[in-house]
Amino acid sequence: MNHESVVHEDLSGENAGIRIVRITRPAVRNALNLTTKALLVQELSDADADANVRAIVLTGDAGVFVAGTDLKEMFTFRPTDHLTYEPGRVFSVLDTLGTPVIAAVEGYALGGGCELAMACDLVVAGASAKFGQPEIRVGLIPGAGGLSRLVQRAGRARALRMVLTGEPVDAMTAQQLGIVSDVVADGATTEAAIAIAATIVKQPPLSIRSIRAVARHAENAPLATAIELERTSFQLLFDTADHSEGIAAFLDKRTPTYEGK
Repeated sequence: MNHESVVHEDLSGENAGIRIVRITRPAVRNALNLTTKALLVQELSDADADANVRAIVLTGDAGVFVAGTDLKEMFTFRPTDHLTYEPGRVFSVLDTLGTPVIAAVEGYALGGGCELAMACDLVVAGASAKFGQPEIRVGLIPGAGGLSRLVQRAGRARALRMVLTGEPVDAMTAQQLGIVSDVVADGATTEAAIAIAATIVKQPPLSIRSIRAVARHAENAPLATAIELERTSFQLLFDTADHSEGIAAFLDKRTPTYEGK
């Protein structure tokens, strides 16, 4: 289903199993308002529940990912409105999906846009893309994981350099900070994200889910705890059809066929 500010497309052929979810509010550089966030929650949840969707590519429109949160709407917000409308729900949903999500970022990923990208599993950025958390310039701080994720990935000093100044960084710097996984030519991000997704969807579904779960816990847990979870997940996969098929295909020198999601 396509909506006013969020649309999706299911790919076919060699890219079957990939769904592109696109934020399309080009007149405001795809700024996130409550409606768009709610539609993203619905689109992402629907994709995760669809057995035919094995990977999601999340992107923007008109050469921009997301330039931030809709400040005109936010200007009227009171503290209790955040409890009533749950504007941060889309970020927590991304944390709980079983389906891998790759952000394809062109142009700006600022404020809520940077937080949205960082909540995805992988981020493919165009060479001239800009990432930043400029909330301090309007008397706020990042409120959907921007500061916390930056501290985890980039370290306290480099995170504070971005958040205290509000200054954006370019794609190569964002890659060095751990925000971006791949930097490609401008205009090629969706194509590159699809190519990565096409490789992922060929992998065993249960392994994908286990890897993503362990990785997300490993960001927050002590090393010994994360390794214990990794070891347990590794052991449990020995008793799965995915593992049996993967081993059999390797020994038979054929391409494995995996069922389910």
